[in-house]
Amino acid sequence: MSTTEPAAERTALLRSLRWKKFPVLDDGFVALVDCMGDDGSVVQAARVSYGEGTRKVSDDRQLIRYLLRHAHTTPFEMAELKFVVRVPMDCWRQWIRHRTASVNEYSTRYSLAIDSMQSTHDDEWRTQAANNRQGSAGMLPRAAGHNLTAAEQELQSLARRVYEERLAAGTAREQARKDLPLSTYTEAYWKIDLHNLLHFLALRMDPHAQLEIRRYAETIGQQIVQPLFPAVWEAFVDYRLEAMRLTKLDRDVIQRLAASAKHGLPVSHADFLAAQDPSWVALERCRERDECLAKLIDLGLVRPTASA
Repeated sequence: MSTTEPAAERTALLRSLRWKKFPVLDDGFVALVDCMGDDGSVVQAARVSYGEGTRKVSDDRQLIRYLLRHAHTTPFEMAELKFVVRVPMDCWRQWIRHRTASVNEYSTRYSLAIDSMQSTHDDEWRTQAANNRQGSAGMLPRAAGHNLTAAEQELQSLARRVYEERLAAGTAREQARKDLPLSTYTEAYWKIDLHNLLHFLALRMDPHAQLEIRRYAETIGQQIVQPLFPAVWEAFVDYRLEAMRLTKLDRDVIQRLAASAKHGLPVSHADFLAAQDPSWVALERCRERDECLAKLIDLGLVRPTASA
């Protein structure tokens, strides 16, 4: 049985999603403008190569899962989605680094800057991660956050007032905007094929991604892609989003642990260190070793410790 929905149901679903603004952060949103294709489009593109005989041995769902599992990505490029998004400029800087989409952004040379800036509540200020220079860890105390939020509001209010005073004085918009903070919201149309969208989502839904852009990715994935491409989404979750990548060195460590575990699994942290890759032994700090340990703890092969 095909996973492709009946045409009437598909049309109704698409109509219900188009232009629906899904809120993100305090004043951002994601909305689907249009969509070309569905699960069946991926299957159809694949069968151009595989031929009619494929239908006798694999239904649509199994074929989609096979394609994604083995990284046969071209058929997923046959579907496209177009969005309109409102996003803070600092978040948009990360977003726009994905260069596999067509983009048209709101112009503050031509139009007035959007009168909205992302604000941070007292309990939303995060601490810098000790072992990741580009990431955050826990939360600052609420009292400290209260002071930071008050200063943020003062700064944003001043920046907007200076911007508007420049415009009132006759300053060109392209110059008046230069001191607006990165918290200022911008809007853009963003069109991307399904393959590259899944790559974007895999990176930006990852727990290591910055929280703000993760919220946008989660909204796109769960609210829009999942209902429009249910079979693709199921395979994406199984093989990308919730999958684990084991390197050759990881596999070697697991094999050594399995061969030397006298009392079964999980083993201790000391046993892990004894089985680690020889290239890690002399290193006081080794991110690859830490990542390997985290994977094995997650798999239940190594017992977690306070230090781990």
